[in-house]
Amino acid sequence: MNLFEYEVPTEGESFTTLFESDKLTISRIVSSDRVEPKEYCQEVDEWVILLEGEATLKIDTEIKTLHKGEFISIPAHTPHEVLTTQKGTLWLALYMQP
Repeated sequence: MNLFEYEVPTEGESFTTLFESDKLTISRIVSSDRVEPKEYCQEVDEWVILLEGEATLKIDTEIKTLHKGEFISIPAHTPHEVLTTQKGTLWLALYMQP
């Protein structure tokens, strides 16, 4: 598998699990430029890095824009939402069990 071989969805986001163990899941996320607002509030810590594109997130009450190469940590039980993305935005997400 090649991290950079993917199709961009016409709507929403596509999620591919790249690795999974008891304590860690690594996922590739590919975003269209038409994401539906959906609030997430996970039971696990999340760390994401943008490998391509740009995205604006709402984390708790703060609005944050990420550009290529930038990353962010989202603690477990923190409400967050993807507000906007550029077509073809590529994320690498790590979900870590406490």
